[in-house]
Amino acid sequence: MPVPSSPPLLLVIDVLDEDTGLADVEDDRGRTFQLPAEWLPDANDGAAYHAHATGMAVTFTPAPDGARLLRERSKQTLLAFSDEHGSDESGSDGSGEPT
Repeated sequence: MPVPSSPPLLLVIDVLDEDTGLADVEDDRGRTFQLPAEWLPDANDGAAYHAHATGMAVTFTPAPDGARLLRERSKQTLLAFSDEHGSDESGSDGSGEPT
């Protein structure tokens, strides 16, 4: 039975290991995994792709701005992070001792 189509997933190659023929990739959900480099057109470090799943096949197409988009998303995640241990626990001089 065919699998329904899903929105394209953005993938960026973190490291391309030419000895093993594997590419370490990160997707736009923050997951990391390995794919055979031969599946990715013109595979090289930092290259980005859209993964399109249709039926029982997956097609990888280059995404020229994909790496930049993924970096921007990561920056937004870091900016949204808040430390629950605010300045209440450290002194005003930053030493952790009350002043």
